[in-house]
Amino acid sequence: MANKNVTDMTVGNPTRHILRFTIPLLIGNLFQQLYNMVDSIVVGRYVSAHALAAVGACGSLNFLFFSLSSGLAVGIGVIASQYFGAGDEKQLKKTIANSIYVLTSSAILVTLIGIIFAGPILRLLNTPDVYIADSINYFRVTCAGIIGVAFYNGVAALLRSVGDSKTPLYFLILSSIINVVLDLVFVLAFDMGVVGVGLATIIAQAVSAVVSIFYAYHKVSYFRLGRKDLIPDLPMIRDSFRLGAPVAIQNSMIAVSCIALQAVVNGFGPDVASAYTITGRIEQLVQQPYGSLGMALTSYSGQNIGAKKQERVIEGFRKATLIVLCFSLIMLPLYFFFGRYICGIFVKDEAEAVISLGARALKITSPFYFALGMIYVPRAVLNGCGDTGFAMINGLTEVVCRILFSNILTRIPALDFWGIWVTTGLTWAFTAIVCVMRYKGGKWKYKALER
Repeated sequence: MANKNVTDMTVGNPTRHILRFTIPLLIGNLFQQLYNMVDSIVVGRYVSAHALAAVGACGSLNFLFFSLSSGLAVGIGVIASQYFGAGDEKQLKKTIANSIYVLTSSAILVTLIGIIFAGPILRLLNTPDVYIADSINYFRVTCAGIIGVAFYNGVAALLRSVGDSKTPLYFLILSSIINVVLDLVFVLAFDMGVVGVGLATIIAQAVSAVVSIFYAYHKVSYFRLGRKDLIPDLPMIRDSFRLGAPVAIQNSMIAVSCIALQAVVNGFGPDVASAYTITGRIEQLVQQPYGSLGMALTSYSGQNIGAKKQERVIEGFRKATLIVLCFSLIMLPLYFFFGRYICGIFVKDEAEAVISLGARALKITSPFYFALGMIYVPRAVLNGCGDTGFAMINGLTEVVCRILFSNILTRIPALDFWGIWVTTGLTWAFTAIVCVMRYKGGKWKYKALER
């Protein structure tokens, strides 16, 4: 018998299911962002502003290298949620078993590439000489922890697929506490700089992976696999890659576009790079409710499409859009009017130029928050229903927008480096339009019928 946190979302009130599922995800993601912010605060205040820029220079690269495992986890979760919705326990257990092979192979490959090519990649991005050594060291350390990220994401996606969003929250809280404590120990006590920050992160991720696997095996019946379940199933592995690879490629393309934008940012010097790092960290907080809502909607849509209840998927989309609108209206004035105080958390008061740049940048991007949210909602429905192939179109949209806008807008004298943040806002807007158009086109309904 599966644990009590498993939830069947094919019956009952859609809004209640989505919100109850979203809240634990949101709390967990906020804790995750907490230790990301602690990384930045510890580095910015207790090492240097340049060290903060060194960590920021790796942000898009880390996202790129983590994208493969996280994208594959989404694909695995989509398959599992549809089998759960259809009541097919045998295929659900086969999905869980074969996820081991998918996640392990991808994580090892990406780890090796990241460690070996860290230097050439960061030099290609025009990372300033003043902090490139720190960037290389930080990136290599974080790449060593990809296996932990892969397995945590995999187990979390599988738990969410059967309606359990609470348990992954507990593991994230544990991971966040460990990360914060180790940050302070490695940086303040042992003076390890950015390497200590990276080391704290991968240890915390490894712990969350081990604990989540242990819990799933002992508490959720679907994870108790027999020898027959563990026999590699090539069609199942192929399905995992078929549904997960487009999401992984989408995330990779988004990361590539962010890397291209980071290269433009680096060309404007350390102060602009530090401000960009700060606003990126702050906007990650804004994205957490949207991302959490998206994960909830993916599982909700997957279960209902597996049960052939398309009308509930449509209702879920409408309710999620309303939630995004309400949250965006709340966050806009907060970041628009109080951005200076928020930016001041990350660096010492002497870094006045960085704080001023960051505060003005938030005034540029905050009016686009609703557009940002409306990337997540239709994309989540499409992924949950099996229309993950659109993910590559979505990723390509972001690549084109970030590269095109950044290279045009930053060359306009009246905008100069402010074009960086205008690029961010316009990219969100155009990508949201493309995502909503795909959802409205209704192709996801036919994709769902294929499974």
